[in-house]
Amino acid sequence: MAKQGVIKVENLSKRFGELVAVDSISFEIYEREIFGILGPNGAGKTTALEIIEGLQKPTSGKTFVFGKETHNNGRAIKEKIGIQLQSTSFFDFLNLKEILEVYGSFYPSHQDPMQLLEMVGLKEKAKTVVKKLSGGQKQRFAVVSTLINNPQVVFLDEPTTGLDPQARRNLWEIIETMRQSGKTVILTTHYMDEAQILCDRVAIMDEGKIVALDTPERLIRSLKYPYRALVKTNGRFPLSEVSELKGVVEVRERAEEGRYEIRLEDNLEGLSESRKYFAKKNIKIKDLKLETADLEDVFIHFTGKRLRD
Repeated sequence: MAKQGVIKVENLSKRFGELVAVDSISFEIYEREIFGILGPNGAGKTTALEIIEGLQKPTSGKTFVFGKETHNNGRAIKEKIGIQLQSTSFFDFLNLKEILEVYGSFYPSHQDPMQLLEMVGLKEKAKTVVKKLSGGQKQRFAVVSTLINNPQVVFLDEPTTGLDPQARRNLWEIIETMRQSGKTVILTTHYMDEAQILCDRVAIMDEGKIVALDTPERLIRSLKYPYRALVKTNGRFPLSEVSELKGVVEVRERAEEGRYEIRLEDNLEGLSESRKYFAKKNIKIKDLKLETADLEDVFIHFTGKRLRD
């Protein structure tokens, strides 16, 4: 059965004077998909999302939501989408239930505020004002506020930034619940583990362009080094000598003295050859950890930088 397209982006560009924020990008997002957009600050992620959402006009190109061009059908599209921005402000003197009731009044139909609050574990906070919530509770409320009109597509712009690990995982469960209920979720994030766990596909943006787009698993498998060995030694050695060993793709020195990252081909022969090299040079391995490559490696490969650089 063919996948049902929900969002389509065709040759989208956005310029601010001489600055090219989005540079002729094209992609499609499917029904019930969690689609991640990754990129360093200034890559064009938020600008692209705001154009799709109808909050900005493109310089050129088109965006479609449910087959309707965004800027010719703004009202009809807004009734089908929910948007959580990086920074969300709420009414200071209204409680959570009242805020959702106000938001719901903007739409022809809306969901029961108490059911939404129960969904994210905030039912007991229904009569609490936002400023008295914890950071994690505020983020959960920001996310659930996008669901008042029961949207078919939800845009989440860095929803877990600044949260502790447990609060992040709570939000992951909420996002997965959205998908299970039939919604399509478009997510930007600065956390690679988040994207790798949640997203069906990810697009990596850099300098306004999409430099890679696929499932996290296929992107990781596309690397020349699906494994890496993290080693700590009691002495230094020429990186070039180990880099030339069979099965070794690259060697990098880490910030902490005596720690190295050896990137390995799929057959792990490079690990064996590296250990033989250290023994021959009388270099003792004080610690060794073998890891599989992840989405962070993919990001570095395509952009030359870490996501938080």
